[in-house]
Amino acid sequence: MTHCRITFDGPVILGAGLAGLTAALAAKRALVLSPTALATGCSSAWAQGGMAAALSDEDAPALHAADTIAAGAGLCDPQAVDLLTTEGPAAVRALAALGAPFDKTGDDFVLSLEAAHSRARVARVGGDGAGAAIMAAVIAAVRATPTIEIRENARARRLLQDATGRVVGVLAEIDGQLVEILSPAVILATGGVGGLYAVTTTPKEVRGEGLGLAALAGAVIADPNSSSSTPPPSTSAATPRPWPPRPYAARGRSCATATPAPSWPTITRRPRTGPARRGRPGHPCRTRGRPRRLPGRHGGGRGSAATSRGNSRPCSRPACAAASIRAAP
Repeated sequence: MTHCRITFDGPVILGAGLAGLTAALAAKRALVLSPTALATGCSSAWAQGGMAAALSDEDAPALHAADTIAAGAGLCDPQAVDLLTTEGPAAVRALAALGAPFDKTGDDFVLSLEAAHSRARVARVGGDGAGAAIMAAVIAAVRATPTIEIRENARARRLLQDATGRVVGVLAEIDGQLVEILSPAVILATGGVGGLYAVTTTPKEVRGEGLGLAALAGAVIADPNSSSSTPPPSTSAATPRPWPPRPYAARGRSCATATPAPSWPTITRRPRTGPARRGRPGHPCRTRGRPRRLPGRHGGGRGSAATSRGNSRPCSRPACAAASIRAAP
């Protein structure tokens, strides 16, 4: 395999989901490395549920933050929650300005009430088509920006470090060639770890490689035990597993099917006697007077303008667990 070295005068961004591409737009000049074609191999394009932010006159970032902290049951980082809920409204409006076709009535976003939110604040696109539509708008904006370079079929192999341990670039495999890319900054936006699991609702390419690269470079990984799963995957034998129809997860409703849909039990709150466990009695997202779905976006301060896809049970292969802290060969 041939090996060469180049220098890039902007950030190198690993990952081309919503986080990676919006970072490129914010930087104005960037090199984005994606192991797959754009809009494939990332959870962003699969997301259904819209984006949560305080967008109405009856809402406020402080209310959104309070709901998130309460639903997190001690798991949230308050600083992260404050940042996400404060900047969430502007982020959603910026995506709309790029052309993301959010559902609107006149100039106002159509908002739905879900999960642990006390206000209607989930902005949607075509009902449940948020991810694909938002990604299409962002990809169009990135491709229209001549100072943003996209390299598909490019996978990071290692972060390059100087003698002090500072990251100075990345070693990547691009179209079968190893390339050392020196740059002033490297942004890791590779998504979650769903692809490491035997049963997952994420693209199989989402394997936590950014976490592995960061760990090998000496970074401390925060909350590696916090993986969300919302809603539970269907019973299909397909891999990845499809999600159940969205009405199962939204607003406590069920689908009209040939067989009766399962009912949601009403769970009342009781004092915590141990670590918070999502979905068990006492969890705030299940206790506001009516049955609720588990939000999955509130753990670890993720309860603002973001959408995530989850995974279910871990793979039994020991190599899969180790892969999240080991770089690809």
